[in-house]
Amino acid sequence: MQSNHAAPIKSCNIHLCNAGVYACETPTAVGSEDGFSKVTEVRVAFVTNFASHYRVKTFETLAKYYDVHYLFFSGGDEWYWQRRHGTRAGDFSYEYLSGISMAGTRITPALLTKLLYGKFDVVLKCINGRFALPAAYLAARLRRRPFVLWTGIWSFLDTPFHRAASFIATYIYSHADAVVVYGEHVKRFLVSRGVDAQRIFVAAHAVDNAAYDRSVRPEETSGLRNRLGIPGDAPVVLYLGRLETVKGLGYLLQAFSQINQHGAYLVLAGAGSEQAALAKRAVELGIGGRVKFAGYAPIEVAPTFYAMADVFVLPSITVPTGKETWGLVVNEAFNQGVPVIATDAVGAAAGGLVQDGVNGFVVPERNAAALAKAITRILSDATLRDQLSDGARRTIAGWDNEQMVQGFRAAIDYAMRTHQQKSRH
Repeated sequence: MQSNHAAPIKSCNIHLCNAGVYACETPTAVGSEDGFSKVTEVRVAFVTNFASHYRVKTFETLAKYYDVHYLFFSGGDEWYWQRRHGTRAGDFSYEYLSGISMAGTRITPALLTKLLYGKFDVVLKCINGRFALPAAYLAARLRRRPFVLWTGIWSFLDTPFHRAASFIATYIYSHADAVVVYGEHVKRFLVSRGVDAQRIFVAAHAVDNAAYDRSVRPEETSGLRNRLGIPGDAPVVLYLGRLETVKGLGYLLQAFSQINQHGAYLVLAGAGSEQAALAKRAVELGIGGRVKFAGYAPIEVAPTFYAMADVFVLPSITVPTGKETWGLVVNEAFNQGVPVIATDAVGAAAGGLVQDGVNGFVVPERNAAALAKAITRILSDATLRDQLSDGARRTIAGWDNEQMVQGFRAAIDYAMRTHQQKSRH
């Protein structure tokens, strides 16, 4: 069921379905980029876990071009998601499907029913969902509909489950009519696995820039500094996100202890299972007084954290569950003109958003010395910091949902065209 929705459905004809979720009765006429109202004839079943605050604008933008119905198979309780972010809704047709969890797998029987009997021309499915992924692929094939896969995975996953089930992912990668990927780094990985490059389409991972580039008032940043106990003129190194092993925060603490900017503060904004261990480590390194654990940062407050910071650091590392698929906090930080230091295990770096020397620095993962050097360069050189800040704003200005959706459009159009050609033979 849906929960904590931030945006109402505005343009569709609302009714309450039997399952207790909102949906559109009919396709909705929407404004197109050329100023004409239209209803596309292509009907897309978009299957993904849930609508996060990141994806509302993406889903709304895609719905401008196709008659999309979103089928959400999760309530937002995935291990990698901060539950306090909640799940969302938007100006699009959707359903949150009920289900049960068994052995860590979300089972949603209604998904098969929806796909097998719904009026769809193409099925688009994200990579996650141990039940939902094969179910969506099977339904598409039984209905003889083109299947489009969306993925951000760019490394081999080395858990017992993923090793045992890798043949499923390999098969779907190879047999999907088209694959949409977060960036060129994912495309390179899939090509190395034998996927035909012409079937892969880049949808550069984006956020709703308008939600993060707002002007932050000085009293907002000063108020946040006062709450955290940080002097008004002290440099701030920021991390915002989950406090978990994959984020490599132990290396960031070690790096911060090595920099010669002794008046600087490190702010770790977020919650997670590593917080107690990180606090203990900060004390051991002699920097406990200059490391501030800010706790969970509500979405609407995030721009204030970025505006307060001199540099943002995303020190993620490779773990058995893979690499950081993207790191949308990079997009967020760039919208406030904050330079970013990211490791080479971060998708936003491998995918070309973080550009070394242009809007930040890319350093090797698990390398505290390299992190310390990059942080010191930015904090000790105001001119460099300003140049990187300008570069961040220039880069993110065109890295938006409209560009992202063009990748989806190209993939859907390609999948339908080639599927029709195969059907005629």
